[in-house]
Amino acid sequence: MSKISLNSREEFFRALDNLPAPDRRCMDYARTRQDSLTKPQGSLGKLEELSIFMAGWQGKEHPRLNQISCLVFAGNHGVTAQGISAYPPAVTKQMVQNFENGGAAINQLCIAAGAKLRVISLDLDHPTADFTKAPAMSEEELCRALQTGADAVPDDCDCLLLGEMGIGNTTAAAALSLALFGGDSGQWTGRGTGLAKDKLAHKAEVVETAVRRHSPEISDSFELLRCLGGRELAAIAGAVIAARQYRTPVLLDGFISTAAAAALTISAPDILDHCQVSHLSVEPGHRHLIETLGKSPILQLDMRLGEASGAAVALMILRASLATYNGMASFEEAHVSRSLQ
Repeated sequence: MSKISLNSREEFFRALDNLPAPDRRCMDYARTRQDSLTKPQGSLGKLEELSIFMAGWQGKEHPRLNQISCLVFAGNHGVTAQGISAYPPAVTKQMVQNFENGGAAINQLCIAAGAKLRVISLDLDHPTADFTKAPAMSEEELCRALQTGADAVPDDCDCLLLGEMGIGNTTAAAALSLALFGGDSGQWTGRGTGLAKDKLAHKAEVVETAVRRHSPEISDSFELLRCLGGRELAAIAGAVIAARQYRTPVLLDGFISTAAAAALTISAPDILDHCQVSHLSVEPGHRHLIETLGKSPILQLDMRLGEASGAAVALMILRASLATYNGMASFEEAHVSRSLQ
């Protein structure tokens, strides 16, 4: 059972107070070590930055990647009744079965990257409400989903990968992003699982309608997730909170995972300091979202699958970062001159 309780609105906000910070001493150590290794300073670019990030959040001078948890949350959305997806909601349950049978992309990528996969379904037979007509969830439903996410996070993993599955959830992600940062609904809305181009304008209208309906009610992260989220997005948010309390570094997957986590920034602007965005999704809203958040993706591979696939690939980059950081010799150890004589 999780040590983090998100079973009420009050507990949700309490968990967002006094968020742990990274270990600055370990970060300074890692920065100094990087500068002492047998390479020009900064020549490994993002790999160097990631090793410093990992040292700080693990609180270790020599961070490790031994125990990796990949969580994929699945949920269904009532807004699919508005014709915003190329696939019916039944596909969510079918894909979950594929995950459990080991036949999906994420199964293969977790094997390749050395991560333990866990797939968690959230009441798939009862979609959230159509949020163009009512809040997506009641307060009780939201808390249950948040707690599910928090409970799924081990308190001893070295890195957490977060992904999702849910027909209709790019619409929810677009609605969260529009409510968060404004702009035009079209800039946040993409084709998702392959929606026909002639239906994209309708999807943007659905997003705009939902945000306009609920804007008067949205003053904090709790209400944002309740009105415009989904169970799997709320579970991702709960997992992000738990990981922060455990000081566990997080790899967010793509647009949907990032939007779910970003919903927390209304009430806790620094909540995503322990998170990396694993890749830049082809979904057009993702670029706008991460730029607004001030994040830099680890990879850009034209991916848009979801299900934590980008996070699993980015984990391999993290492994490269720590392999060089922990394994390289310093100039002194290798008896290599630091400069030309």
